[in-house]
Amino acid sequence: MPVDYRKWDHIEVSDDEDDTHPNIDTPSLFKWRHEARVQRMEEMEQKKKVVADEKKKVEAKLKEVKARVAKQEADGGDDLESLKTTLAEMEKSAAEVEAKKKTLEKEEKDQPLNVDTLSKPGFSKTVLNTSSRQVEELTEEEKEEKMKKFVKENKKLIKEYGMLQKFDASKAFLLDGKTHLACDETANYLVIWCLDLEMEEKHELMAHVAHQCICMQYLLELAKQLETDPRACISSFFSKIQIADQEYKSAFYSELDAFKVRIKKRAEEKIAQALEEERLERLGPGGLDPADVFEALPKNMQECFEKQDIPMLQQIIRDLPEDEARYHMKRCVDSGLWVPSQEDPTTSTEDGFVKKDEEEEDEKGENEEEIYTEVK
Repeated sequence: MPVDYRKWDHIEVSDDEDDTHPNIDTPSLFKWRHEARVQRMEEMEQKKKVVADEKKKVEAKLKEVKARVAKQEADGGDDLESLKTTLAEMEKSAAEVEAKKKTLEKEEKDQPLNVDTLSKPGFSKTVLNTSSRQVEELTEEEKEEKMKKFVKENKKLIKEYGMLQKFDASKAFLLDGKTHLACDETANYLVIWCLDLEMEEKHELMAHVAHQCICMQYLLELAKQLETDPRACISSFFSKIQIADQEYKSAFYSELDAFKVRIKKRAEEKIAQALEEERLERLGPGGLDPADVFEALPKNMQECFEKQDIPMLQQIIRDLPEDEARYHMKRCVDSGLWVPSQEDPTTSTEDGFVKKDEEEEDEKGENEEEIYTEVK
């Protein structure tokens, strides 16, 4: 039975390229159209949120008024008629909100598919055969376990597929006894692989694998639209993408570019998160970053730390004005660069200076102080 591609006719990708004026920057025009589609999608989500919130409030109020009416009826209260009027108004409001919700649902359903909705990762997990789609309800733990098992058994094959590039080669590879790779688990693993490659700064390889990832996601979406097994769509998709008109191909490559942008952005976020976690781990007992504190030290004090030269450090501290010495020492203690002696009761654990009584001060002189620290 030939594949019916009419289900894909209702897809918004961009206006016909033939309609653009030769003096217009066509890539920029398509970029603006893409941004306009994204904005419309965001506006739809906002409308849905507003209606959902309104419905929630109205239903809560309606429930409250119904309870009060029931109580007044039972007790024979004087406010019964007033409450019934309020109840009628709330029921009317509830009906109006429900009508808004249905109108939005119809509006959303009538919107054409576009490149921003066709290949978002993470389609609902399904078990399929060629004659019908049977939804497999799994818990999050079961989904994770299923993913791990599939990747463990097929990781090598998925990577072989990911390293291909030509449509004919991908088609032949999958049809050669590897049709089981046409599934969500493969698409999800390719997304993760792309993210890892980008974080490793292997940008060209990421872009290569991203192409294969979008192919798989488009194939899965085609199967979803046709309500059939993805394995039955392998040949159809790769044949279609090669003979497709310019509009369809533009949609494909537009989504590929958008996907790579999302991967780069997510990689930057994960790297920033890892660096922040690393920074927080190295914070000292006073909440200061030892790297920041070290950079703020005078050069000769930095040299002491690099050489682990405590006598030299003690001499530098003695030569500094007391306020400046205590300032640097306290920051070093708070960052963990200096660890005051915990065993010596005469040592201040706050800033590392040795506590002295009056006799010691007279013996050593008013202007001379010692420090006792262990360099971390």
